[in-house]
Amino acid sequence: MPPNPGLTRDLYSVSRLNREARALLEGQFPALWVEGEVSNLTRPASGHLYFSLKDARAQIRCALFQHRALLFRDCPRNGQQVLARGRVSLYEPRGDFQFIVDYVEEAGAGALRRAYDELRSRLEREGCFAPERKKPLPRFPRRIGVITSPSGAAIRDVLATLARRCPGVPVLVYPVAVQGEGAAHQIARAIERASRRRDCEVLLLVRGGGSLEDLQAFNDEIVARAIFGCAVPLVTGIGHETDVTIADFAADLRAATPTAAAQLAGPDRAEWLARVGLLEQRLDRAARRALDHRAQRLDELAGRLWRQHPSQPIRSRARDLVELNRRLRAALAERLNRERHGLASLTARLHARTPLARLRPERQRLRSLALRLHAALRHSARAASRRLGHASERLQALSPLATLNRGYAILRRPGDGFILRRAGDAAVGETVEALLGEGRLRCEITAISATGSPVAARRPVPGQPP
Repeated sequence: MPPNPGLTRDLYSVSRLNREARALLEGQFPALWVEGEVSNLTRPASGHLYFSLKDARAQIRCALFQHRALLFRDCPRNGQQVLARGRVSLYEPRGDFQFIVDYVEEAGAGALRRAYDELRSRLEREGCFAPERKKPLPRFPRRIGVITSPSGAAIRDVLATLARRCPGVPVLVYPVAVQGEGAAHQIARAIERASRRRDCEVLLLVRGGGSLEDLQAFNDEIVARAIFGCAVPLVTGIGHETDVTIADFAADLRAATPTAAAQLAGPDRAEWLARVGLLEQRLDRAARRALDHRAQRLDELAGRLWRQHPSQPIRSRARDLVELNRRLRAALAERLNRERHGLASLTARLHARTPLARLRPERQRLRSLALRLHAALRHSARAASRRLGHASERLQALSPLATLNRGYAILRRPGDGFILRRAGDAAVGETVEALLGEGRLRCEITAISATGSPVAARRPVPGQPP
């Protein structure tokens, strides 16, 4: 069927079609990442790199221009699995769909593993992991610091473990990001701050499990050097038992998990109470053995005395020995009571050091300060209101409206708003506007007096001055 001559056609040239297709592609797709295998890699004399990225079902042509390729020490290789960042475009002269690459890196954990091994070997040669520089952990820390994410599961596990093992020991949390951009710098700054301030006697650096990429912040050189320079003993509990990071090698002690790190740093109250009870039992058994030994010795001496038979001295010595035996038993019982009282006092002091007793006066002090603040604000508001009233009265007294209300008026020309200050500023027949205290008037000048006496009005003659 022939085309309708009444219809107009929008004809595209090939160049126009490619140009608009390119604009559509570049506008639709922002900068994105593509993962694939490098193939058909060529590098002509221009210095640009041309290659294809492919997977099992498709491929795309890629271009890495010279000014970007010079930034990479290792260029992509055929068969290498890479991650490429760039934008989608179209090469207009040939209509080729292509991907313009501005950054490329090796995909997967292979690159991270090589960087991990290189950094570990270098720091080990420098002595950062030497056993002789490891600091011992305190047996009874007065405060424990925890460097981790405040929203992760690791902090909950650590706090629960410390609350169960040593509830009287305060815990100071240094909140940091444990993965992502900037996480390594946050961790290093927290370690340096804790080392500088010496607020804690032992530090825990913990986070939950994850992939090698998730744990990359703990494989950063800046974190390892911060741990190496830390003056406070530091225990790491990063990931699971199979996860070993550079930070674990640099730390004074490594734990398999965050919970294990808390167990290493915090003394177990139940265990120490059990040890005290065991020592008490051992002391009681030793005292009983000593008493039994003295009793046996007493029997032996009594037998010898009886055999040697000066009866009166024997009876006297026997009475003395009985009294000494009684006094010895009383002394041992008194000592046991003192030890029990001392243990009870230490237990009471341990309970008294919980932060709840110190929080109550602080809450009362906060309420008192809040009441004083509200009273000060009300007093300040009343004083400001009085000053505002005085200023408003003075402003009202100085306002020109008050003068107008007393019967005065301001004359001005309606056209340009010129204020008439002298009689000579106006002409006969001219219309002026009078501003009163309430409202305004339009007036026509019929006479002018420069000395206070009116002058006969006259109409100005055209062409002559008034």
